[in-house]
Amino acid sequence: MIFTNARLVFPDRIQPGSLRVADGRIAALGPAFRPEANEEVVDLRGKFLAPGFIDLHIHGALWRDSMEAEPEAWRAICQYHAAGGTTALALTTVCATSEEISRVLNLADSFVGMGTGGSRLLGIHIEGPYFSPEKPGAHRTELIRHPDPQEYGGWLEHVGSITQMTLAPELPGALELIDFLVAKGIRVSGGHSDAWDEDAAAAFAHGMRQVTHTFNCMSTARRRGPFRVAGLLEFAMSEPEITCELIADGRHVAPTLMRMLYHAKGPDGIALVTDAAAGAGLPDGTPFQLGQIAGIVENDVALTADRRALCSSTATMNRLVKNMVTLVGAPLSDAVRMATLTPARALGIAERKGALFAGADADLVVFDDELNVTRTFVAGQPVFAAAP
Repeated sequence: MIFTNARLVFPDRIQPGSLRVADGRIAALGPAFRPEANEEVVDLRGKFLAPGFIDLHIHGALWRDSMEAEPEAWRAICQYHAAGGTTALALTTVCATSEEISRVLNLADSFVGMGTGGSRLLGIHIEGPYFSPEKPGAHRTELIRHPDPQEYGGWLEHVGSITQMTLAPELPGALELIDFLVAKGIRVSGGHSDAWDEDAAAAFAHGMRQVTHTFNCMSTARRRGPFRVAGLLEFAMSEPEITCELIADGRHVAPTLMRMLYHAKGPDGIALVTDAAAGAGLPDGTPFQLGQIAGIVENDVALTADRRALCSSTATMNRLVKNMVTLVGAPLSDAVRMATLTPARALGIAERKGALFAGADADLVVFDDELNVTRTFVAGQPVFAAAP
């Protein structure tokens, strides 16, 4: 097919043009193309055409949770988030038993790369259980523990199905685990951590190159005796090689902090993530589960049932992109870059995803001036169309 009369969103600019898709890939870009026989022409009438969004951190939607480890649940999640422009995602675990995490990985081995009727599953983001008990977030504290080679060694037999692992780098055995993950080619992200500056620096020296949901559940500057010492947050903001996940829903992180992070890291240092839970897509007052944690949707925010803490989010990626424009003041190309090229680079898949170029996967999202998604395509096939 050919997309015509589009505003093409590149990592550094937006320009009018056309795009041709063939065999599931972007075949060419240019001012205009003459249709070939039997070639569909899609006139976008000035709408934006961008690479599909990539979500590194997502738990669920519409009552369904990644920990269910059921194909029906995962398809429902992937189909829901395609409506927000996400074409590829990593389903994410919570602190759970070793057996429950293994069940998720077992399903992923056969599910990765399969058609879902929505977003494509890239793999599993193992979030926990190796957290600081001081920073549990919406995770069960009784399941938080120290890294155990006998436990994680079994998980890493599924290396091809794991996109990243979030851990607290200050824990006993964490540096050895980081070495093991890096050797396997698995992305290491610091999170749910009470690390001091030197703990973060040691993890970086061993290969940690990302932090999870920046500002949330991570240590910040504090006093050690009479001296002010940085935490994981400041280390991540000051280190150019660290990519910072950001839940830019305006609730997890205040707009002022979002602006501070954007000016510190720029679009190449921030990967937008929804961290969406089973409450995504549900009306206010609806209960849901994040793993075995009870949550409720209230004012379009996911809270624990006791309303004392956030319980992941209800966001879609197009909402996050819009917030980076309206709340932070980022140019649209930068905001899209944080949802596409930056996460693609983090996962090492930028040679085929994350930008519009000939030979890239034809994972595409069409949206209007208000960033409402009107159509989503995975490998050139439609997976979402808004009602006319």
